[in-house]
Amino acid sequence: MTNGRFFEAIQDDLKKIDRELERNLTSSVPLIAQVGKHILHSGGKRLRPLLFVLSSRLCDYSGNNTYPFSIIFEYLHAATLLHDDVVDNADIRRGATSANAIWGNSASVLVGDFLLAKSFWLATAHRHQRLLELLSTITTEMAEGEVLELIQSDNLELTEEEYLEVVRRKTAVLIAGACHLGAVIANTPEPQERALLGFGHALGMAFQLIDDNLDYEATAEELGKPVGGDLREGKVTLPLIHTLSRCTPEECQRIREIMDAAPLEEAGFAEVKGIIGRYGGLDAGRELAKRYVAEAQEALAAFPDSPTKSLLLELSDYVIERRK
Repeated sequence: MTNGRFFEAIQDDLKKIDRELERNLTSSVPLIAQVGKHILHSGGKRLRPLLFVLSSRLCDYSGNNTYPFSIIFEYLHAATLLHDDVVDNADIRRGATSANAIWGNSASVLVGDFLLAKSFWLATAHRHQRLLELLSTITTEMAEGEVLELIQSDNLELTEEEYLEVVRRKTAVLIAGACHLGAVIANTPEPQERALLGFGHALGMAFQLIDDNLDYEATAEELGKPVGGDLREGKVTLPLIHTLSRCTPEECQRIREIMDAAPLEEAGFAEVKGIIGRYGGLDAGRELAKRYVAEAQEALAAFPDSPTKSLLLELSDYVIERRK
């Protein structure tokens, strides 16, 4: 299936997800709806709710809560984006002015809190105890991942294992949760439930690895924000970790000097990117992402062939191929 056919196949699901997002974004405080709509309508891929929908369908879920439950994952994701942009002092999000640049940091943080609370309200309203328990675990790990990333800022001694733990907690845990909980609401047998959890974890790891690569290799137009943001914010990701373990002491020192300079100049970013290119840092990130995608696709062997399984396999290929 080509990318065009894949996106055509999921259009109906995406429309239903968007309708649920709009229907539930209600508050007696107008600013909440304004900021919420800004972040939710800013060009997101709806990856997490879509994974929940497809996972529940793969497990033959026949209830009426597919789309109401799916938006829990987009609200949680949007909440983290609002908080991230405040922490990172970001001005651009998905090619548009960020919410904090328009309404200020306080409004962004508080609306992020509202979206987080709304996620739990949706889970509670449907009285699904296990869903609520697992969401609590997921959000706790996500918060730990954000703090872990913060304390590792500017740490050029960061190991690949430490970096991957940040990726797991910050990104993979929510993507894995969307897949896992799609199986949970369908009362799927434990082996298949574990398989979808494994699929989501591996896919989430690959997704973030490609994201970190794109910060060095995509254009600002493709990325929807200025390139080099990770380096500017002191985030040490796999391309840099791979390079620092192989480059000369002089090159390591030069990278440190560029990162310590404020603000990061375009020439400095280009110089670091050149060093990363010499030591294959971007190739290392992409190869590891491909291994995670292969692991994700292997996990789906627990399910018989079906159109939904084909869509999930196609989606995992897209994670590697995407440019934004």
